[in-house]
Amino acid sequence: MPHPNDPKLRSFIPVDPASDFPIQNLPYGVFSTKDGLAPRVGVAIGDYVLDLWQLVQDCRIDVVEPAVFAAAMLNPFMALGPTVWSRTRARISELLRADHSELRDNPKLRQRALVPMADVKLHMPIAVAGYTDFYSSKEHATNVGVMFRGKDNALQPNWLHMPIGYNGRASTVVVSGTKVRRPRGQLKPPGAELPSFGPCKRLDFELEIGVVIGQPSAMGEMLPERQAEEMIFGFVILNDWSARDIQQWEYVPLGPFQAKAFATSISPWIVTREALEPFRRHGPEQDPPPLPYLRQAQPNNYDMKLDVGLRAAQMNEAQTICRTNFKYMYWSSVQQLVHHASSGCAMNVGDLLGSGTISGPEKHQRGSLLEISWNGTESVELPRGIKRTFLEDGDSLVMRGWCQGDGFRVGFGEVEGTIMPAE
Repeated sequence: MPHPNDPKLRSFIPVDPASDFPIQNLPYGVFSTKDGLAPRVGVAIGDYVLDLWQLVQDCRIDVVEPAVFAAAMLNPFMALGPTVWSRTRARISELLRADHSELRDNPKLRQRALVPMADVKLHMPIAVAGYTDFYSSKEHATNVGVMFRGKDNALQPNWLHMPIGYNGRASTVVVSGTKVRRPRGQLKPPGAELPSFGPCKRLDFELEIGVVIGQPSAMGEMLPERQAEEMIFGFVILNDWSARDIQQWEYVPLGPFQAKAFATSISPWIVTREALEPFRRHGPEQDPPPLPYLRQAQPNNYDMKLDVGLRAAQMNEAQTICRTNFKYMYWSSVQQLVHHASSGCAMNVGDLLGSGTISGPEKHQRGSLLEISWNGTESVELPRGIKRTFLEDGDSLVMRGWCQGDGFRVGFGEVEGTIMPAE
């Protein structure tokens, strides 16, 4: 049987070459329908969602726990482990192949199992057990360091030795399309004698990739590179909304808190690690070499194109303000997970790790408005004479990501969020 990543594979379902969801992708999500179908697990293929519960009921997919696809989250399926993930993806690929008649020539099953994307509502794909955000782009960390500490002290002494991160709030991780309320907090602008409490005035986005953990690790256990890799179920696009002025006042000495706790948006489709396998790349050279527990024997970065569009309320469509690539990340997702567990920290099914802002070496590759506007000193020019240094009420952010194959692309769809006024 052909491997699901075979670039020659084609589905009997027509898929535009520009679609994020060819047969080589098959990302997982949770969907419901307008006619009252309860949330359940599906896979994206072209302009359709494949209802896995229908296939299980028709005995077309064999899993140890069939009810996992009737769940309103992917956690029960992820808990079954990498062998089941791979076998299930291969079987779904077989059913969707143009040269395989089982589903193609069964009109009644096709009608039940293939739901037009236009008719579904997409939900949070996982129950987030814990959320950790990292700070792993050297370009981003350098830009921020230059702004606030000067060129000679841009990176803190520990940055080149370990992935820096902090524990965020799982309770406010939301799916694409969820409106984001402008946060409130303590503000102390330069020159003010005392802080005040009120709406954030310097609201920002952060372009990130989220890593979805599909297998647990025991408390007290360290993870070797291979085991950490196998614990990763897949990836989402992630927007870690940031209140820069709240953060500036609160972050000393323990780091971000309320400035990051109000919202984190993720894409509804989880692209599996296996689907991204053909796009692996070595990351930047790490100098000095990491300590032995963080050293990598294989390429753990990905050649993944990313862009961000900003649409003000007065605009008809978003304008691209950032184009970058996940391959630039200094610390890989595997290294982040290895380091996370290195103290003996237990990892759980459904944990989410944010990569940290993804910036590249060029100005157009900066993954936050803090960098794009250089801390508010350079306006972003939008149509109709609109300018932005930070986000205003009514602004909408759209993030997209994909890996380009030969005649197809493996993508995530999008993660979108619109800013609502503070209460």
